[in-house]
Order: sequence, then structure tokens, then C-alpha cells
Amino acid sequence: MKFQVDCGGDPSSARTGRMSTDHGSFETPTFMPVGTRGTVRGLTAEQIRGTGAEILLVNLFHLWLRPGEAVVSGTGGISRFMGWNGPVLSDSGGYQVYSLKGSVKVREEGVFFQSPYDGRNVFLSPEDVVILGRSMGIDLIMILDHLVDPFSSPEDLRDAHARTLRWAQRSLDVSSPEEAVFGIVQGGTDLDARKSSASSLRSMKGKNGQTFSGFAIGGLGIGESFEERNNVVFETLRELDTDKPRYLMGIGYPEDLLAGIERGVDLFDCVLPTRNGRNGMAFTQSGRVVIRNARYEKDDFPLDPQCSCAACRHYSRAYIHHLFRNGEMLGPILNTIHNLSFYLDLMKHARQEIRSGNFREWSQNKIDSFQMTERGLS
Repeated sequence: MKFQVDCGGDPSSARTGRMSTDHGSFETPTFMPVGTRGTVRGLTAEQIRGTGAEILLVNLFHLWLRPGEAVVSGTGGISRFMGWNGPVLSDSGGYQVYSLKGSVKVREEGVFFQSPYDGRNVFLSPEDVVILGRSMGIDLIMILDHLVDPFSSPEDLRDAHARTLRWAQRSLDVSSPEEAVFGIVQGGTDLDARKSSASSLRSMKGKNGQTFSGFAIGGLGIGESFEERNNVVFETLRELDTDKPRYLMGIGYPEDLLAGIERGVDLFDCVLPTRNGRNGMAFTQSGRVVIRNARYEKDDFPLDPQCSCAACRHYSRAYIHHLFRNGEMLGPILNTIHNLSFYLDLMKHARQEIRSGNFREWSQNKIDSFQMTERGLS
């Protein structure tokens, strides 16, 4: 993997760059559609490409359990298996471990848990994650981290923070210098813990002298305020290398993305545009549209008159409303196409504004607009 920052001239910390991998290159900052089990639900690879996406996120935890490493690697790796043939980033499963809670035992050697698919007892170590990522042909591998609730006791937060760093060292030790492995900064909303985590990961070296290719900020978006999150991101990024990509994990309202970009984040992912799309909510320039609402029954306008996605070019709100009201699968598909297009278009315009030196003003106007229109759903 190669990463180059090509523009950082905006008055904020926002920057544009280009990342190259074995499966292609893409511009940053960018948003990664979530294909947890090797699919962005309801969409073909061609449809995903049509939204402007250049890199996808998959979940190594789920793919390891089903269909399994042998199937994915035996078909040429995850990118070919999906028919995507482009860059892929893998989440290690730290959040899944957190969400399984009762069926999980976190130990120093790794994580013991029951498979959510068939109930069998399984074990996943930090080393396993890197080795599995290599076998499955993942371009950007996230290490296994220990995620806890950001409002846990100080003792639990310190324990998870320290364990994540020990696991990070073990992950780096089994990686090769050619692999793109990202360290994950944890620490809840404790700024000292975040700074310590970031500083330790930045200086960490593997057995062969290799360092992390990039860094992710994890453990946010699960209860903290917008202001707390932005402060954590800002203080964390100050401790990280500026010549390596920075990824804010799982954060995904439009205003969150713009706030992250202003502070120097390069990569984002979130299930919001796809999950909300399947459930009948569309993101638009004039606010969120709940397409099931009766007011759209005879509305002949597209979801967003300012959007040129495949859904908005060819279909009306009235038609998509009809699809949802009758349980037709095309409704969620069109809504998902639109939402991803909205997010990727936002990233495209953000890059343009950074290059022109106007990002901060443009971004603040956008954030104000989003927050004003999102006080109520239309």
C-alpha cells in the first residue's frame, strides 16, 4: 500500500490524498460502503461502483465464520469472491466481540466466544486476524482490538486500552513489511488514554522493524456527544503521523464525516446510508426523507432534485413510496443506491473544496444545514 497526501492547503487540517493497493487506487477523504458479509445488501458490484464508491469494507470476523477462510482464499481472495475487483478494508471484529457481550470471554491470548451462526465455541487471536486477512486477500487489515463502553469504569477502560496495545504489538510482529496493517486507537473519551494509545501505536515496531501502515480511531459513536467525539478525534490525530492514512471507524452522519475531515480524517465507514435506505429513509440536500410517509404518495419529484444517481434520474418519490408500501425489494435497493450516492458525492465535493482552500467555510455551512433540517424528518 502507498499513501500520498497531495493537498493540505486548506486553513483547516483537512487534506486530500491518494491510496494505492494491489487491487487499485482511490482518492481520500472517502467513504467506504459496508459489505459486512461480502455484500452491500441488495446491490451488485456494478451498482456499487455506480454510486462513486472506490473501496469497500468487509468484516473479517463474519467471513471467517461463514463461508470460511478456505472458501474466500480458494476463489482468489475477497475482492474476486465478491465480484468487486477493487480495494477492500477489513474490520477485525472488535465491535462484534463488544456487541456479543454475554457469550464472549476476553483473555490475554485472545477472544473466546460462541459463533452467532451455529453456537459452536470458537477462538480468535490478534495473530489470527492478520493471518486470516493475508489469506483472504484483504488490502487494508485492521488489528483485533478490545472495545468497551466509553462510559465504563476507569479501571475497565485502562485494562482495554492496555490490552489493545499488547495485541497491537503481537499483530505487528506476525505481519510482513509489505502488508497494510492498521493500529486502532482506543481509550473511550479519556483524552490522556487516547493520546497514550496513539503515541504508543505510532512508535511501535514489529520484529522485522515494520510499523503500522495507518491508524484507525475506534470506540466512538456509542454514546458520546458530537462535541466530545470531535474533541477526541482532534486530540488523537495530533499524536499520529501526518504521512499515514487515518480512519474514523463506524461514524457516519453527514455532519460527522465533515467534522472528521476538517480535523484530518481520511477514511470513513458506517451502516447508516445502507441500513436507513433499506428502512425507507433517504438523505437529501434538503433533509431526510421518510419515503413511506403518505405525503409522498403522489409526489412526482425524485428523492433529491439535486442528485444525479440512478434512482433520482429514473424514479419518482411516488414510485419508491409505492414500492415500500407494497413490500417490493426494488424500493430498498433504489433508496440504498441513492443514499450511497449522496455520501460519495459529499466526499467528492469535500475533496474539491479542500483543493480550492474553501473547505472550512463550505463544511460549516453544510453542517449547519444538516443539523437544522434533521431536527425533524419530512
